[in-house]
Amino acid sequence: MAVRLTRAEQVERNRELVLDAARRVFLDQGYVGARLEAIAEEAGFSKGVVYSQFAGKADLFLALLERRIAERAELNARVAAEHAGIEGLRALLVANTRREAEDGWARLLIEFRVAAARAPEVNARYAALHTRTLERFSEAIAAILARGGLVPVHPAPVLAGLVMTLASGRVLEIAAGTTPVDVEVVVDLLSRLVEPA
Repeated sequence: MAVRLTRAEQVERNRELVLDAARRVFLDQGYVGARLEAIAEEAGFSKGVVYSQFAGKADLFLALLERRIAERAELNARVAAEHAGIEGLRALLVANTRREAEDGWARLLIEFRVAAARAPEVNARYAALHTRTLERFSEAIAAILARGGLVPVHPAPVLAGLVMTLASGRVLEIAAGTTPVDVEVVVDLLSRLVEPA
């Protein structure tokens, strides 16, 4: 006998199906190229169902970004719990670089960031989420360094911002087909920005 979902469960299930479909379509077609019609079709719904869950394409992308931030923070916290010091920082950077290379999300996020910069309300929502990302990433960095008896020369959020800036640059260099800065070079540079506690 099939179990009947409550209205709230059905709404949540539909939301998850739309989010999963949106992720696939965005990664395949890019942010600018993705259309809500294609996302609805991929999810097996009408466009009306998508609009019943999300205000538009930017709202849908930002919901995906929120999910991604939570997933990344959880993975980074695991790395931080298992590693310490400069070697821990290396492990964190390698794990993040591997994730960026695996799924194409980093390149998609850069595309979204450029589009969002032209829409003040969307950009403000993105900036709030990015601030959360920086906070969580800086917490992971600070924990790794502290467990190794180190502190950053600059505040951990500055170090986290530098890492993220370098990561975005790496993604763009790879997209252009040029040689990106190697992770070991980044680790070497960052190791010069820490000192004993």
